[in-house]
Amino acid sequence: MTCKDPKGQIKIKEKMIPLVKKDIPQMFDLIGLTNPGPFSMRTIEFGNYTGIFAGRNLVAMAGQRLHPEPYVEISAVCTHPDHAGKGYGNALIQKQVHDVLNAGNIPFLHVRESNEHAIKLYKSLGFEIRSPMNLNAIHK
Repeated sequence: MTCKDPKGQIKIKEKMIPLVKKDIPQMFDLIGLTNPGPFSMRTIEFGNYTGIFAGRNLVAMAGQRLHPEPYVEISAVCTHPDHAGKGYGNALIQKQVHDVLNAGNIPFLHVRESNEHAIKLYKSLGFEIRSPMNLNAIHK
């Protein structure tokens, strides 16, 4: 899915904070709960990962991963199940979309066809289906 004409406004009061290496353990905890897709210890090095904290606990995050110019992938969009429905995913995606567009690039993401909730969210934010793709992951 790609987004050239974003829709919506960020409607949360919580701060979106850049994530850094010290946050990696909490990022992995959140990834383990939500399974948004491939994520490794060095994925944060792709840059621009942002999170929302409740106290000291990371409860939502999104970032950027692949950069096949002029596209930039929005990745690892996830929210702790105890914090679902608060608009965190929506806000984090919008921030990433605006950051990518402001850099002169086109945001894209991929989503499983079975993830109807995410597809509905992405469409409401201005994403359009560009094309289906097949992904094969090889794990050691």
